Amino acid sequence: MQKLTNKEEEVMHILWKLEKAFVKDVLKEVKENKPHYNTVSTMIRNLEEKGYVGHNAYGNTHQYFPVVTKEEYRKGFMSNAIESYFNNSYKSMISFFAKEEKISADELREILDMIEKKK
Repeated sequence: MQKLTNKEEEVMHILWKLEKAFVKDVLKEVKENKPHYNTVSTMIRNLEEKGYVGHNAYGNTHQYFPVVTKEEYRKGFMSNAIESYFNNSYKSMISFFAKEEKISADELREILDMIEKKK
């Protein structure tokens, strides 16, 4: 799975939300710094080349849809982040969030309960 740019990721979030969309529909959903129609069209075609998006043709118009689910992307993204930034150590990742106070002791206990219930 190829890495996406921030803008491509933004477009994918819109497509996951809409499920099927024409370029104009995607453009309507962009909140800040609206790109030009042609820019969005090019980004979507790039996403299609990367295997993230498919399309149905209606004459000269294309309706796009995600081929990769949000969950599939999340798994790949997280695996890459853990490998790249935490030396493939989930323990290092969790301790990082604990040190940054992004996760509470109660949340850690909930995670431990989930792990113990899986055994």
